[in-house]
Amino acid sequence: MSSSSLSRRAVVGAALSGAAVMAMPGLAQAAGRAPGPRPPHRPVPSVPTTPSAHPTPPVPVPPLNVPALRAAIGDLEHPQLTAAQVRVSGSAGRWYGTAGVADRDTGRAVQARDTFRIGSITKVFVATVVLQLAAEGRVAVESPIQRRLPGLLPAGYPPITVLQLLNHTSGLPDEEGAPDLSTPEAIARHRYDRWTPRQLVALLPPGPMKFTPGRKQEYRGINYVLLALLIERLTGRPYGEVVADRILRPLGLHHTCVPGNDPRIHGPHVHGYMKMTDGSLLDITDFDQSEAWGEGEMISTTGDLDRFLTALFSGELLPPRELDRMFTLPPEEVRMLDGTPARYAAGLQTVTVNGITFWGKTGERFGYASAMVATRDQQRRAVLSFNPVRRDATQVQATLRLADALTKPPSGR
Repeated sequence: MSSSSLSRRAVVGAALSGAAVMAMPGLAQAAGRAPGPRPPHRPVPSVPTTPSAHPTPPVPVPPLNVPALRAAIGDLEHPQLTAAQVRVSGSAGRWYGTAGVADRDTGRAVQARDTFRIGSITKVFVATVVLQLAAEGRVAVESPIQRRLPGLLPAGYPPITVLQLLNHTSGLPDEEGAPDLSTPEAIARHRYDRWTPRQLVALLPPGPMKFTPGRKQEYRGINYVLLALLIERLTGRPYGEVVADRILRPLGLHHTCVPGNDPRIHGPHVHGYMKMTDGSLLDITDFDQSEAWGEGEMISTTGDLDRFLTALFSGELLPPRELDRMFTLPPEEVRMLDGTPARYAAGLQTVTVNGITFWGKTGERFGYASAMVATRDQQRRAVLSFNPVRRDATQVQATLRLADALTKPPSGR
């Protein structure tokens, strides 16, 4: 490979957790409908909303389509999954369902208490803490990260603001020089590799930049490695401890953790599996997450993620101005590298499915894929977790089914 495994992960993560999964540009076409409108470029009022001269009424979500949800998670063959679970909540109804097994060796079914790797959903926790620190006056989001982390990035880089890291408009070049992870056997060999955050940043070449910071948008995990380092510089403590103090303990998220250098998942959990070249399935649950760190290392449950999403959208974690940044896309002229509209704000991403606009985040690690999304008014929240045995574009099929089931009315309506 000419690019590093971490660069490959960023590309795969963007394709699966970003472009193909969360934005789902092909969903509307596949269903025979035109794509949904791009959310307007303006801050969205915090909950509770403040009356305005021209209020926009919320779009009502359809009643829960439980048969469609059951069918969506029950299909464990397209693509091959070992387990799936969905938690739907909000003012328009609640439902929870599972399929498959948490452990193939014992045949134990998935339960609501089971933890799983949440991948890039970690970024929402990191973004929340950064915006809390901004609200406290400890950092300005318009200030260059080089001012707070001097000497860390190559000297030839232009100034990159904290906000540009948060909304993936940094323009950083692809990382280079990490091990080749192009086969499942290579992934298995390197699963216990230990990385430090500075080693991850050191994979960035001297240049050139992919684009002038702020001019385009490209989903990149390294942005959030830098933001987690910023948290540590501002607080003098490991970012995981800061996340626990500011979010996990206050909200009672007892099943959510930042594992650090521990490759195991402790307590009841869903196992992740990876299909090897010979067709066998390898239990890939134990995996050192230091190569993901502040961009994707956390572990949680559907219940904890629903509580976190509720608190975040309800204004329990951020003041209105900082919360609005999470729902404010870059200017209209800022586009993704492929020319499609920007879809990442400061920590959250957005998608419109069957006319319903969601905000949230997806995540994926080997053996795990997940998403937490909600309408801005919280009529509908959903946390999805499923376990694909291949980490490739086929896993989008499961997300498309679930997204459609979440937004289409029951038959006869």
